[in-house]
Amino acid sequence: MKKDTVVELRRPAQGQDLLSTMLREGAQRLVAQAVEAEFADFLARVSGERLADGRAAVVRNGFQPEREILTGLGSVSVRVPKARSRVEAPAVFRSALVPPYVRRAKSVEAVLPWLYLHGVSSGNMQEALAALLGPEAAGLSASAVARLKGCWMEEYRLWRRAKLGRDRWVYLWVDGIYSGLRAEDARLCALVVIGVNERGQKKLLALEDGVRESKQSWREVLLELKGRGLTIPPRLAVGDGALGFWAAVAEIYTETRPQRCWVHKTANVLN
Repeated sequence: MKKDTVVELRRPAQGQDLLSTMLREGAQRLVAQAVEAEFADFLARVSGERLADGRAAVVRNGFQPEREILTGLGSVSVRVPKARSRVEAPAVFRSALVPPYVRRAKSVEAVLPWLYLHGVSSGNMQEALAALLGPEAAGLSASAVARLKGCWMEEYRLWRRAKLGRDRWVYLWVDGIYSGLRAEDARLCALVVIGVNERGQKKLLALEDGVRESKQSWREVLLELKGRGLTIPPRLAVGDGALGFWAAVAEIYTETRPQRCWVHKTANVLN
């Protein structure tokens, strides 16, 4: 019998990265919304088929068994709706986005150059989906895409109106994220504000369009936060060297202390 004094140590379980978890959950919701939009479009196409008593010949009939699809963000759970025919002719719904037996999402690398060259403003969504998910996804109708865009805009509108007065927001992190888009005479960017409350919980508070990082753009963002309930000045605001934000926060939250972000400062020094 072999004896030794070596004790095998268990590796500690790695905690899930919060950002990855949020992205995966968001991707799961988007897939569910897209499949529901596909199914609604399918029902609309067969809505003219009726029984003798006027009832619809094709109706919803629950979901297919849930399955996992491996994506770049990890496994995402998918449930595809089922249809039931009340007549002899069968009615089978097949999702173009989540075909039967698919267990792994296709690479998104093919769509990135296309979107870069043509831009999302061209409105040619079917070509983009075909590049992203393959030729079978090109059948997703423009009406289904329009419904999805409407849902997303409504969710964003409701999120922008969420009240913030229930918590005491102690710290703010701010930054401007630039894209390749340009207005007539200025670069456009997304102004982002992340807050931390007294319990140490971090939350995205604002995501707004801005013209560069001007004082006026940041001022409008901060006034919007104040109107949503963030009336008590945060103790500390952390950001890069953009002068527009510091001028705006000194006017809106006079008691908030500024602090230069060490990540930005270090990157600037190394550059």
